Amino acid sequence: MKAAARFENLPPYTPIEPFEVLSARLGLSAGQITKLDANENPYGPSEKARQALANLAYAHIYPDPESRALRAGLARFTGVPQEFLLAGAGADELIDLLLRVMLEPGDCVLNCPPTFGMYPFDTLINAGQLVEVPRRADFSLDLPGIAAALRGRRPKVAFLTAPNNPDGRFPSEEEVNLLLGSDCLVVLDEAYIEFTAQGGRLGGALSRIGQVPARENLVVLRTFSKWAGLAGLRVGYGAFPGWLMPILWKAKQPYNVNVAAGAAALASLDDLEALSKNVGRIQTERARLLERLRGIPFLHPYPSEANFILCRVEGRSAAALKQELALRGVLVRHYNTPLLRDYIRVSVGRPQDTDTLMNCLEDIRLQVKAEG
Repeated sequence: MKAAARFENLPPYTPIEPFEVLSARLGLSAGQITKLDANENPYGPSEKARQALANLAYAHIYPDPESRALRAGLARFTGVPQEFLLAGAGADELIDLLLRVMLEPGDCVLNCPPTFGMYPFDTLINAGQLVEVPRRADFSLDLPGIAAALRGRRPKVAFLTAPNNPDGRFPSEEEVNLLLGSDCLVVLDEAYIEFTAQGGRLGGALSRIGQVPARENLVVLRTFSKWAGLAGLRVGYGAFPGWLMPILWKAKQPYNVNVAAGAAALASLDDLEALSKNVGRIQTERARLLERLRGIPFLHPYPSEANFILCRVEGRSAAALKQELALRGVLVRHYNTPLLRDYIRVSVGRPQDTDTLMNCLEDIRLQVKAEG
């Protein structure tokens, strides 16, 4: 039996390999590995979230298909009425769901690479056409290119990440407003907004989520994976225009947020002070890590508003550097695509994680110097 032809040449999304697989491959125990490759929160869930998981009473019962308790908590947290909110198995599920209901075969989706790989992946999965306007060398948006694409290709949906992954740059008001002034549905992905320097407590002032009820063409996505340390439980949410919500309710999987994820997310919303402190620790360590990375002669790090730092690798292969670090027990993400030729991305960890990484980079620097 043959699959649909449009899937035959579909480029796969490349996820991070499981921790235990990498541990076995490297011959290192979990305690010997410093994992800085997937933008995870090194402090993990809050204590209240851990308690909620330990005390799950109804794991044998299907979850609420409308996630009512979680959406009520999110309404209090965001100030957005819950009738505009939808929870999902991570923001990834909501990206796919949105494109499933919005796209007819051949409809265009605007994407500005390099950025999160799920946008083009889900566009192609849902029979859409990608309209790609690459970012400039400093990762700012090509506004004339976007304006031309909006006029000429009339995309139905446009994706913009704030801050962007993998470079950590936050979009300017001009960049966001150009898209919002168009006819397309703008999906603003705020997966990392809680880490922004000016975002206020867990993202506040810079977020556009409060604008969604008053706009017809704005969607804002959020996740518990990063700031709340729940990446392994897969729980996210989004604010959607009122006209779109009935369609999303019809199309979504009925039990998409499992009971463990829902309980941990709700408990996280009740433990904001502890989680805010963890975010603050990551912000502080981000500044220290950036300064330390600037001292490595073969790395050019970029300032970041997220919980990771992108580095251009100069004079050597990023893939080789990633492998050298892995052999020393330090895992980072590397890129070798046309728009990110020889880059690595380093997640911000704990102070001891930074120290381990820098010791390894210093060893490699000295090794290169000796060989040269």
